[in-house]
Amino acid sequence: QVQLVESGGGLVQAGGSLRLSCAASGRTVETYVMGWFRQAPGKERDFLAITTWSFGRTDYADSVKDRFTISIDNAKATVYLEMKNLKPEDTAIYYCAAGFYYTRDHGRYHYWGQGTQVTVSS
Repeated sequence: QVQLVESGGGLVQAGGSLRLSCAASGRTVETYVMGWFRQAPGKERDFLAITTWSFGRTDYADSVKDRFTISIDNAKATVYLEMKNLKPEDTAIYYCAAGFYYTRDHGRYHYWGQGTQVTVSS
């Protein structure tokens, strides 16, 4: 069993930055692939970024790869999503997730956090 708790969301002006955190716990959390997703009202859940606890491998959605950075602090068992140059269209609930497979498909992730709201004003 894995527990994920996101934090760091909030209201920010366009062009601003935020850092989201996802605190992970569980006996084998380090064996999971970690992803960040977001879901805007009335839209599907979209992949943003993915990483692993070891090897340092990362991948991003094209829409955010120049603005978002995913990272892991193994000592704190926390996954971060650094977001810069935020735009109003980035407004959504942001989720972190843990899964067995290195995939962008949200349907293949097993554990999800509760989500954190990010609102970008114009």
